[in-house]
Amino acid sequence: MEHGYDPVTLKILWNRLIAIVDEAAATLVRTSFSTLVRESNDFACVLLDRHGRSLVQNSAAIPSFIGTLPLTVRHFIQRFPTDSLAPGDVLITNDPWLATGHLPDLTVAMPIYLHGELVAFTASTAHLPDIGGRIRGPDSRSIFEEGLQIPPMKLFETGRPVEPIFEMLRRNVRVPDQVIGDLMAQVTANELAARRLQALLAETGEQLDRLAGAIHQQSETAMRRAIIEIPDGEYSSSVHPDGVDEPLTIQLRLTVSGDGIHADYAGSSPQIDYALNSVMNYTFAYTAFPLKCITSPLIPNNEGSFAPITVSAPLGTIVNPTYPAPVGGRALIGHFLSALVFQALAPVLPEAIQAPSGSPLWCLNLAGQRDGRTFAVVNFINGGQGASARQAGIACLSFPSNVSNTPIEIMEAQSPMRIERKQLRRGSGGGGAYRGGDGQELEVVITGEQPLTAAFLADRLHSPAAGVLGGQPGATGELNVNDEAVNPKFQRVLHPGDRLVMRTPGGGGYGTFRE
Repeated sequence: MEHGYDPVTLKILWNRLIAIVDEAAATLVRTSFSTLVRESNDFACVLLDRHGRSLVQNSAAIPSFIGTLPLTVRHFIQRFPTDSLAPGDVLITNDPWLATGHLPDLTVAMPIYLHGELVAFTASTAHLPDIGGRIRGPDSRSIFEEGLQIPPMKLFETGRPVEPIFEMLRRNVRVPDQVIGDLMAQVTANELAARRLQALLAETGEQLDRLAGAIHQQSETAMRRAIIEIPDGEYSSSVHPDGVDEPLTIQLRLTVSGDGIHADYAGSSPQIDYALNSVMNYTFAYTAFPLKCITSPLIPNNEGSFAPITVSAPLGTIVNPTYPAPVGGRALIGHFLSALVFQALAPVLPEAIQAPSGSPLWCLNLAGQRDGRTFAVVNFINGGQGASARQAGIACLSFPSNVSNTPIEIMEAQSPMRIERKQLRRGSGGGGAYRGGDGQELEVVITGEQPLTAAFLADRLHSPAAGVLGGQPGATGELNVNDEAVNPKFQRVLHPGDRLVMRTPGGGGYGTFRE
């Protein structure tokens, strides 16, 4: 007990912290306006110590946000030193290089005080339904096309809203009521987390710095003990996403040395002038997450979990682009990274990894006019999960992200479309000792009286999710408009009566098939 806590006490306090962020998450869901939070789970709530080091995240958080949120809060602290903050201050940014990697994710943080002393931060990130600019898709050519950029600034100052920021947001987005509603839901969730933490510290008399040190120490120790069990050495893998005009390359070299792991992406393609670039924050998050899954999956995520992991990538590549590169479709690169980690370590950790999934996630973004009002919607349509040594992959499950499929009732209610068919793509998961999860098929007819703009996030139309250790690859994806195959990397104008069919990829199989 180097940290001074007996295991039972530490577990109780740790669980109470998790309960706080889970309650904040429930508050965010219940008070949000858009389907991205309520239906798709595209958000996270986190508690951090006063230095911006994460303590706990809500149980169903998006994996990337636990890697990026602490980095963002530390950028806030650099911009606003703690002695310049006050109770009631709320900080905000969507800078991709300081936050989650693309503009629609809004990060909101606030300091937490007890007896006049700053003791912690609470923060949340949520994917907004719109951030202005072009509708989100891979064919933006610079960050300036992708929407409103919000540098780190105060959204509230000593409890008073900074009204010009709210007005600026309203004037730059297609669905201002939803955007401002979701933003205020984030503020509400943060305020609740702050109150609950203050009550916990007042009740128990705990010093948060001491508790944070114990949580970080225990998590880091568990990670390092697990890493030591991996044979020292270098492990490599590569993948070739579809790209826009030609395939791209992501090259990974993992170096395991003692109780630490370094991931290096040297050899990856240079950044491109399409929105497929993954900023370093996002690259780190989706490299650290699969390593955490492999080594200590049962320890709640926090800063200590990631201390033994370092990640590097050459500046100016698709996994570490420079400003003002377009980044709106960064998931189409970042979601490949978990599969790369698993594939690299498959020879030495065959029981701990899973086959690649039918991701990156598929997404249908629509914007236009309906009944005299502007609308903008984001619909998630997931492929199949890769199989593992323990079970078949789950059909239509997003991995490595965990956004939910958008329900068809919501899709029809939010935009002028009719869902003709939604069904599993039976047999699209790769065969093996355990089969990959199946993808799905969605057939949509555009209704209404006016054309609308559609943008897609989709990949694996040419490169299937590979099987591992003898498993077979899953089926590739397909995207057709009026029975014609189209390139999902480019926006399209859809007219009333147009028929859209999306077939998402299946996950890879695991192991050699046995009767």
